[in-house]
Amino acid sequence: MNALIRRMILPVMFGIWPAVGWSQAIDTGDTAWMLTSTALVLFMTLPGLALFYAGLVGSRNVLSVVMQCFSIACLVSVIWLVCGYSLTFGGSIGGYVGDLSKAWLIGVELDTAAGTIPETVFVMFQLTFAIITPALFVGAFAERMRFSALLLFAGAWVVVVYFPVAHWVWGGGWLGDMGFRDFAGGAVVHVTAGVAAVVAALVMGNRRGFPDAPMPPHNLPMTVTGACMLWVGWFGFNAGSAVGSNGAAGMAMLVTHISAAVASLTWMTAEWVKYGKPTVVGIVTGMVAGLATITPASGYVGPIGGFIIGLAAGLGCFMATQFIKRTLKIDDSLDVFPVHGVGGMIGLVLTAVFSATALDGLGLDEGVTISNQLVTQVLGILATVVWTAIASFVLLKVVNVISPLRVSDDEETDGLDLVLHKERGYNP
Repeated sequence: MNALIRRMILPVMFGIWPAVGWSQAIDTGDTAWMLTSTALVLFMTLPGLALFYAGLVGSRNVLSVVMQCFSIACLVSVIWLVCGYSLTFGGSIGGYVGDLSKAWLIGVELDTAAGTIPETVFVMFQLTFAIITPALFVGAFAERMRFSALLLFAGAWVVVVYFPVAHWVWGGGWLGDMGFRDFAGGAVVHVTAGVAAVVAALVMGNRRGFPDAPMPPHNLPMTVTGACMLWVGWFGFNAGSAVGSNGAAGMAMLVTHISAAVASLTWMTAEWVKYGKPTVVGIVTGMVAGLATITPASGYVGPIGGFIIGLAAGLGCFMATQFIKRTLKIDDSLDVFPVHGVGGMIGLVLTAVFSATALDGLGLDEGVTISNQLVTQVLGILATVVWTAIASFVLLKVVNVISPLRVSDDEETDGLDLVLHKERGYNP
């Protein structure tokens, strides 16, 4: 194993996943778990997220949402090969972004290792995170963005936003050096996707008829099926971030499940009290909120922390959804910002609190207090929000010059399936 690989991967292993040390020996148990986790995370996007979103939109737009998720998976995979892995995990340039020493996966060979797993597996596991992040913000502008604009925006966005932020936190960058805690992507995945989502919703404007015209989901069983796939796949997302088959993975899986269950019941109860009836959309959205919120904390907290984070997720994200849509009247179509953005922020803050051993956590770094960690977490959140908001706004404006972001009113009425893809999800 050469010095270059050691220099790039070692800080990631020790800085983000403390349970994983450097080893020149491949552990078959760790490798088997990481291969499984990688498949689970990809399963979250295809078919999980695609079905979850497709069921929530109108019947004239079901194929367009599936097409967007599928094409993003393909596009980001190619970009990851060309430069994404290197920009994220290559040698750090000032702590802000990786260099191009690993472009085209140079040096990633059959026998190179990342900790106790093959580097090929590490590359693929991290790719699945890069795929799902831009796929998440598809829900914010569902039913009104041109497909060509989506491809341009998503491709540019992962390069300008996702890869640098992932490097800050996981690739030996400045946030990781500060002690910022984000075990599986509260900031890297959920805050970036959520902020990009609300910026896109504001730039593009509301759908025709919003908020007065009813816009019910067209197929709730499809949405529930996708939600169940997300729940199962999330075990790979969070427990896989331990990068090994070990106790950290087991605890991450446990608290992930607890948070999802508690958040589902909390959202359902809040909706029941406010509107008189619990809904299927509400309980599955609460589940996603619980999963997003526990993500940054999953490797640092115990069951009690998972329970309380689930409560905070269910109530906090429910209130955020009401505020965004009913008070501010921002048409974030499928609630990406209030669920993922707000959930990620809540989880990052509570990570500082419930990491403490006195609160059933797995412990803060030596000499670090809860208040110290809170300051670090808030700084990390602010940096992620500011960079993502500015970069997303600029990219949307640039893309709009190249290819108009939004379809025409008549095209929106006809539906994106027929207008953009000349296909129908259902026979007339």
